[in-house]
Amino acid sequence: MEDRVTLVQNTTVVTPDGREDREECLAIEVPYKVALNDREIGASMVLETGLEEFGAGFLFGQGYITAPGQVREVLVCPEGRISVYADVDDDAEPKEVIVTSGCGGTGKISREMLEGAFDPLQEYSITFDEIRRFIRQVLHASPLGQATHCVHGCGFWADGKLQGFYEDVGRHNAVDKVIGAILLGKFSARGAIYTTGRLTSDMVLKCARIGIPIIMSRTAPSSLGLAIARRAGVTLAAYARPERVNIFNESFRIITD
Repeated sequence: MEDRVTLVQNTTVVTPDGREDREECLAIEVPYKVALNDREIGASMVLETGLEEFGAGFLFGQGYITAPGQVREVLVCPEGRISVYADVDDDAEPKEVIVTSGCGGTGKISREMLEGAFDPLQEYSITFDEIRRFIRQVLHASPLGQATHCVHGCGFWADGKLQGFYEDVGRHNAVDKVIGAILLGKFSARGAIYTTGRLTSDMVLKCARIGIPIIMSRTAPSSLGLAIARRAGVTLAAYARPERVNIFNESFRIITD
């Protein structure tokens, strides 16, 4: 594992039988500012992986970037700045944002993203055998989760294989990195996303707005997350395991073997 994402810390484990010294591995959070065309938009604490993707995905959630093809270049400064250059309106007024249910107020989306009709989705279906492989690959894609017990993973599946995998301390950030990868043209939105985090309103909304037709989670959706899935017509699946998926909306995209 890279030193820039983990830190080894000495700890003392106390049980009824006594004390034991043990080393534990910690995930490193680092503050990064995000700028669009040299205009600072916001900042977030992130894990220092997939930073280009995070910058693009963060700006999508804030409503400044709206579609693949707009981003021209992303530069990451090790001093803590992600500079995104995109073909968008530089004179746009700051977006009104809503602080969502993210821990510590980390989840923010533009109000205009929440309102209005959704674009038609690209149709896609996934077999249960693919779901098995998808979930297992995401859960074993990196040793960081097992080493720290502190990060969320998020993967994207299409055309019978894992197209991309990202992780972060924040579940929102991990999803933003997948969305950023779509914006940067690494793969299209026609596929399925799987996150280890719960599917609250902002998580579902960003995935639906970018056009992902199948959204899956290891844990639960919220009521508003489900309401947004119904508005957008996306397949929402929770408690997803290699042998079980609980589909809350549009089950026709999940094909049994």
